[in-house]
Amino acid sequence: MIEIENLTVRYGGEPVLTEVSAVVAEGELCLVVGPTGSGKSTLLGAVSGRVPHLTGGQVSGSVRVAGRDTRTHQPRDLADVVGVVGQDPQATFVTETVADELAFTMEQLGVAPALMRRRVEEVADLLGLADLRDRALHTLSGGEQQRVAIGAVLTAQPRVLVLDEPTSALDPGAAEDVLAALARLVHDAGVTVLLAEHRLERVVGFADMVISLDGGRAHAGDPAEVFAIAPVAPPVVQLGRVAGWQPVPLTVREARRRSAPLRERLGSPVLPTRDPGEAVVTAERVRVTYDGMIAVDGIDLDVRSGHVTAVMGRNGAGKSSLLWALAGAQRLESGRVHGDEQAALVPQSPEDLLYLLTVAAECRTADADAGAEPGTTRNLLDALVPGVDEEANPRDLSEGQRLALAVAIQLARSPQVLLLDEPTRGLDYAAKEHLVVVLEGLADAGHAVVVASHDVEFVAQVADRVVQLADGGVVADGPVREVLADSALLAPQVAKVLSPQPWLTVGEVSTVLAEEEP
Repeated sequence: MIEIENLTVRYGGEPVLTEVSAVVAEGELCLVVGPTGSGKSTLLGAVSGRVPHLTGGQVSGSVRVAGRDTRTHQPRDLADVVGVVGQDPQATFVTETVADELAFTMEQLGVAPALMRRRVEEVADLLGLADLRDRALHTLSGGEQQRVAIGAVLTAQPRVLVLDEPTSALDPGAAEDVLAALARLVHDAGVTVLLAEHRLERVVGFADMVISLDGGRAHAGDPAEVFAIAPVAPPVVQLGRVAGWQPVPLTVREARRRSAPLRERLGSPVLPTRDPGEAVVTAERVRVTYDGMIAVDGIDLDVRSGHVTAVMGRNGAGKSSLLWALAGAQRLESGRVHGDEQAALVPQSPEDLLYLLTVAAECRTADADAGAEPGTTRNLLDALVPGVDEEANPRDLSEGQRLALAVAIQLARSPQVLLLDEPTRGLDYAAKEHLVVVLEGLADAGHAVVVASHDVEFVAQVADRVVQLADGGVVADGPVREVLADSALLAPQVAKVLSPQPWLTVGEVSTVLAEEEP
């Protein structure tokens, strides 16, 4: 269905992709993996025809989709065959309501009204959108918007689906629902899916093949073979490498079957915890509503110095609204927030903080605004995502690169309280590990850090405390190990493999095993 032969893409300088070759058969789910900036989005763009027709650049080699050469077929010529879901759902919306958005592509393709209605209902049920069909798109949470964007593509029933981080804004439960829906399309309808995703722990079990990109070059093949040597891998694969398991496991189930000897060796973790300092931001009975809908419902919360607090919960639970309230940037219906003048917020959409024409200009301005030493912001950016072109326009960066730049700009201010809303969206494992180091350093220096996140693996690495929300209220508040290890939905992969012992990360296991070596 998808034939890629010696594909090379460059934008004036070094090639982004170099002689990439792969064949994805009809009815397969192919996972594209690689570090941030490795060319995943470019590869997906070449398959959809957006590269080079919409992006420019020099392309050699060929990509054929359902027999059509994407070099000679514009994206509009592929619209009946290829459906595309990008990283930013808001950028793709063209109507005002969920129902209209689900129907829009079919209207452009001339689908009969009766058939349109049936497909809208089927996709709404498939993705859990039935109760949202009359909602305005701008009132939806980030995860709800992502599901609508996927649904708007599915209603046209394309033979090939190209998805760029489709679960990045979704909570674990919603992500599983979307991936299960994609799996049904692959298995039951013969749809071919090409999917790029950084949160590999969510998707590896669904993949029929993997294309791993590193330095613009590709290694394609069976998932187990590729992940044995891939530069990025999910925690369960990393755990298998640390434990010396051959072949490496791809799923929690595979790892669990081999884990009994490892659990016996490890025992229970005895790890130090960071003592929280004083409360620097305090929320008292905070209540936030939108058009009569309750987003935050009377929450009391202390944000303490020297502490990393994670706010978790399903999409629409109130995480973003709570962070905006803690930053003093949200109108409260009732309650009070003390200390919000000490807080700096990085929103879900990092471009909200970016307004200059180059990365270098953003970094220089951030240094000047913060009164920091020249180069401070650039050094922070390099710690998160190395190698970002300083002359690049921030809007031309990948989602992960833009997010890293926004985080660096706020960190340059050395705020007493740093609030981050979904800070790992678009970041690969290495970039997340860098972010963990940065945030832990801030906490060790006495700052308070709050992250709202669906990324349980990141939370397991960085958080001291987890506050879990549901319907605008707090349903759990406690040490990260207690909250995560005790949850069937929120538990990270290592916790699921090594339960009942509450280990959370590969790093913890690796440290203990290293101490056993003579």
